[in-house]
Amino acid sequence: MQRTMTVTIKIVALMIGGLLLGSAVGQAQQSASSPSSNRQSLDDAWWTGPLLAPSAATLPPGHVLIEPYLFDVTTQGLYDSNGKRVRAPRNNEFGSLTYMNYGLFDRFTVGLIPTFGYNDVSAGTNSAGIGVGDLTLQAQYRLTQFREGHWLPTTSLNVQETLPTGAYDKLGNRPSDGLGSGACTTTLGLFSQTFFWMPNGRILRGRLNLQQAFSNNVTVQDVSVYGTSEGFRGHANPGSSLLVDLAAEYSMTREWVLAFDAIYRHQGNTAVTGYNTLNSNQPVQFNSGLSQEFGFAPAVEYNWKRSVGVIFGARFIGPGRNATHSITPVVAVNYVR
Repeated sequence: MQRTMTVTIKIVALMIGGLLLGSAVGQAQQSASSPSSNRQSLDDAWWTGPLLAPSAATLPPGHVLIEPYLFDVTTQGLYDSNGKRVRAPRNNEFGSLTYMNYGLFDRFTVGLIPTFGYNDVSAGTNSAGIGVGDLTLQAQYRLTQFREGHWLPTTSLNVQETLPTGAYDKLGNRPSDGLGSGACTTTLGLFSQTFFWMPNGRILRGRLNLQQAFSNNVTVQDVSVYGTSEGFRGHANPGSSLLVDLAAEYSMTREWVLAFDAIYRHQGNTAVTGYNTLNSNQPVQFNSGLSQEFGFAPAVEYNWKRSVGVIFGARFIGPGRNATHSITPVVAVNYVR
């Protein structure tokens, strides 16, 4: 555990240093070697944003952003604790989430992220219908603002609170109805964003986001998303998680953009303890173990105008340790007013 966290901290430090150094070098090179007539202007670049990394920018007061996502998480297998891929039932988790943000004050944006889902499983019973997942509330405060010709990126502090609105226990013979965690989860994030001018004068926008999440203990009864069975009474203690997302977008034209995310996630151990009332109150105790996964998400953006765009692509998870290997096609529409 300690060794893993040490390696993670080193990776994060190197990525932050690389982003800042690259920004400084890029700004120096562009001012020295790129003819101003050949450089794409920031006003000429329209963006939707990559699939996974939220923006470090905040909305002007009174403006709104609405961005609905539709996706299908298709399970391709599992990675055991040694990183070896093993077979697993092929499942499809159809879902949606929607970013709904509002510029409350200068530098300060608030919002919520409702989620919905439906599970189509190959071994067992599908979800009874489309269900509500957990609801996330968020607030973001911008610390710094990028300015052309300067090395300092846009940076923001982001705080999210996920509320347990989705079903997670008492699932009976439909464990596929479990779309929530049952936990209140607090996520602290540091988001950054900067711009680079490539040798051909086109803009490359980069993002580096770091998020650390902490969850409370959860009371669990009967069949649940934590792997418990009928008659169980007890608690689950979800482990904390770290997410690192490095993303880039290349402005091919004003309307068309290529996007790419590279992610790393470290999920702490989830401990489940309790007893089973249907088995003479026998004690029940097990652990999920630590989980690590790497992934990437290529995508293409098309922006009709500065305020409306669409992005389509896929997220690929793997390799990893004690993690699910999956492919997730995604499409989203971004609207800002």
